[in-house]
Amino acid sequence: MSQSPVPDRAPALATSAVAAAPAAQAYASDVISGAAAGCPPVSSSLPGDADPVIEVHDLTKRYGTHTIHEHLDLTVRQSEIIALVGGSGSGKTTLIRQIIGLESPTTGHISVFGHDITTIDRRSAHLLRRRSGMLFQRGALFSAMTVFDNIAQPLRELHTLSEDLIRDVVMYKLEMVGLSGRMANRMPSELSGGMIKRVGIARAIALEPELLFLDEPTAGLDPQASDEFVDMIRGLHRSLGLTVVMVTHDLDTVMMLATRVAVLAERRVLVNAPVEDVVRVDHPFIHSFFLGERGRRALLALPAARRAKISELLDDGK
Repeated sequence: MSQSPVPDRAPALATSAVAAAPAAQAYASDVISGAAAGCPPVSSSLPGDADPVIEVHDLTKRYGTHTIHEHLDLTVRQSEIIALVGGSGSGKTTLIRQIIGLESPTTGHISVFGHDITTIDRRSAHLLRRRSGMLFQRGALFSAMTVFDNIAQPLRELHTLSEDLIRDVVMYKLEMVGLSGRMANRMPSELSGGMIKRVGIARAIALEPELLFLDEPTAGLDPQASDEFVDMIRGLHRSLGLTVVMVTHDLDTVMMLATRVAVLAERRVLVNAPVEDVVRVDHPFIHSFFLGERGRRALLALPAARRAKISELLDDGK
């Protein structure tokens, strides 16, 4: 069966950027004033029948004779925040790279927004990628470009927006990630690690994506900067209606952000569920990752209603 063509969203970006300006300014004001920092944790009770944004079916990935994934299945639904966790070498980042089209699976199918990315043509794949944004672990900013030009780059690649509109969008995106417009002329070498990540997020949301990928978003940040960054992501998720897929090993980030946790082990997704259900699965990695001393301490940060579901595990330290 032939797939419907991927729509080109570029003509609508100028209109949506202008229309979104008041909301962007309002949210930016909350971030700058600190109001967003107090927003409650993301709820894990999202509708079970929400539309799937990503569907991975029977995926196998091999490098020569080395198998990374085997018969892996994963579904990500609209507006979820999915945390991908797993041991070193479990293929978390490799899975993301396949979903965004940087690598191809050996066998299996990956559907994004209803389009099988393993079979669509190059132009359709390019249009599909415009609907998602990616924050790489170290920001991946262009070192020879200013902050402004880094954020403007995906907008300029559309070849349809005026420089005046690009400037307005860049400034709004800076505000939305809690950075002053005065940062626009700085070079990446002048930024702290936390600022680099915020600029990376501003660039990732420049094209108003529906889907956001985060690779170790809080790695390298001190506890305060990490908490502030999580609050920013939580606010963007709420205000923009994003679906978020993040790779992380940071338990505190998982507890504060994730609506569901997908555990990669034994070359597949072992479980994909709210964390209070994940911790009940009898598996060595889950025991060591979630129910060790550090894991139990992080689980205590869950809202009371969710924490009550696993109180016996926290009490007896199983």
